Amino acid sequence: MSEKMQAVVKTQPALGAEWLSVDLPRISPDQVLVKVKATSICGTDVHIYKWDPWSDGRIGRENLPQILGHEVAGEVVEVGNQVRTVKVGDYISAETHIPCRRCIQCLTGQEHICANLSILGVDCDGAFAEYFAIPESVCWLNDKAIPPEFASVQEPLGNATYAVLGEDNDVAGKSMAIIGDGPIALFSVGVARVCGVTNIFLVGKYDFNMDIGKRMGADHLLYANRDDVDRIQYIMDHTYGYGADIVLDMAGSPQALDEGFKVLRKGGRFTAFGVASVSPTPIDYNNGIVFKGAQVHGINGRRMFDTWFRVRNMLASGRLNIAPVISHLYSLKEYERGFEVMMERPRKSAKVVLFPDRGEYEKAKARMS
Repeated sequence: MSEKMQAVVKTQPALGAEWLSVDLPRISPDQVLVKVKATSICGTDVHIYKWDPWSDGRIGRENLPQILGHEVAGEVVEVGNQVRTVKVGDYISAETHIPCRRCIQCLTGQEHICANLSILGVDCDGAFAEYFAIPESVCWLNDKAIPPEFASVQEPLGNATYAVLGEDNDVAGKSMAIIGDGPIALFSVGVARVCGVTNIFLVGKYDFNMDIGKRMGADHLLYANRDDVDRIQYIMDHTYGYGADIVLDMAGSPQALDEGFKVLRKGGRFTAFGVASVSPTPIDYNNGIVFKGAQVHGINGRRMFDTWFRVRNMLASGRLNIAPVISHLYSLKEYERGFEVMMERPRKSAKVVLFPDRGEYEKAKARMS
């Protein structure tokens, strides 16, 4: 194996990244080396690519250069001498939240919100490369029936699954309003449909993404940027006047929070995943939460590894088809095109998947055609 590889590297605290030849990762005793089959662009990657204030504060220019990317699927090619459960040849994805396994969260079954959390592609080199290194503890064995372009997006699909199911998995026969039309919101529509949600409202902005939402199973499409329909009244009218049993905020905007709490029925669950551009941000605490007896559930990551089992089972069984959300495929070397598509407004993309190997790229294109 060559001692060098190609990677997408963030080198400067400014817009963009570079396609560079870099050293192959050297694994520690508890790590594995993975040859990347597919890797996908996340909104977090876009923040880093643009190098916004979040990136400057969270990563810091003093820690550049760094390889981008965290959503990934690949084949294990080397294992450290302390690795026991993963072997060469395994087809894996990565749980990108790397826990310390010592804090109170880790010791009480909440590893995904570890107090000392390290994130792949944020706190260490990521997966926009031919190879990447990851601890054995966060390797997830994929079912071989799941193609790489699907396997690479299990991390955000896990966000969607956790958001839909909540802590009690009690969703069958219920109504759900999903606010936002980004990739995770679109995944949520499909998961909700598969898991028995019987009345799904998708609130979004962009025709391209709303069409995907319809194909994923949304029963009602409501535009957040149009005033032709009273969205709150519409949802009340189509839920017997009660409001939605479950509301997923995937936008984080003031409008999403205001309308989301208004359409939530008394005793319902409000799941907060969208990140507000400004925090603290105001909400109607009394009427939206207290007097409604609302459950408010914050989502940061996936339940390790309960959510991963569910995601793998839904994909491998064919019950959940996420193909409509995979809107663009590129070779990894064409990463700039991928980021341009992701940043284009109005949106004309959902999930963008990149392939270091030309052969994998061609096979994925054939499968998706």
